Amino acid sequence: MVSSRDDSRLLTNSIHDCVVFRNNVSDYRDPAVTITVLGMACAAITAFLGFFQAPLVDPDSWNAPEAYRILYWHVPFAWSSFLSFCLLFLGSVSWYVKRSERGWSMVVIGSELGLLFGMGVVISGPIWGAAEWGVPWDWGDVRLNTYALLTLVALFLVMSLRSQPDGEETRDTLAAVGLFGFVLVPITAAATTLWTNRHPEVILRESEETGFDPEILQVMGFGAVSFMILFIGLVLLNYSIYTLRGELEVLNREIDEEGIN
Repeated sequence: MVSSRDDSRLLTNSIHDCVVFRNNVSDYRDPAVTITVLGMACAAITAFLGFFQAPLVDPDSWNAPEAYRILYWHVPFAWSSFLSFCLLFLGSVSWYVKRSERGWSMVVIGSELGLLFGMGVVISGPIWGAAEWGVPWDWGDVRLNTYALLTLVALFLVMSLRSQPDGEETRDTLAAVGLFGFVLVPITAAATTLWTNRHPEVILRESEETGFDPEILQVMGFGAVSFMILFIGLVLLNYSIYTLRGELEVLNREIDEEGIN
């Protein structure tokens, strides 16, 4: 039997370990919070520049020339979502090859951020589409539908992570789904060029044919950098939270085992 004094001592030691660990994580979490806040502030500035600083496009070439301004968030959202699925892919490979806990954390974070940025795309896109095309979604456009499927993969992963018990079989299954999701990334990217319907083609460089105003490219570039900063901050912040959650689960398990003994 374990006396109440022993129970109290074990609990005190475990709490002390938690406090020490939390202090260590705080050293890592503080810059993550700073980077995330900076990214959010820059994203807000991007929206302001897009609506008030960026010039108007040629009204003869657009049905709703003012509505194009939402693209300053829509496009960086899409780029960030692709980065999230790249993170998901790397984590899935790392989990299969090394059974790495860090690799699994990349699967978790990649799927969550893929859903976050993916929802930003599928919400902002139809807003622009309704104004420019007259319909929010074109079910005959390959790019739109493959991207919707990509976002649904992220949604499935996030819901499964929250509803299924954590174990090796669950991780193997979800990592396989993550690999499938990443296959859709190059298909979605290629669909814009190979199967263009309503969705505009990707413009990689400025030329006389693109007709891009330099100010438009500057604001778009600022938006890309802003969302990149936000992406990095969210990755670091979510990793610190994931690590802290895992350590607390270990400490709780040790407390329960010591209590039984």
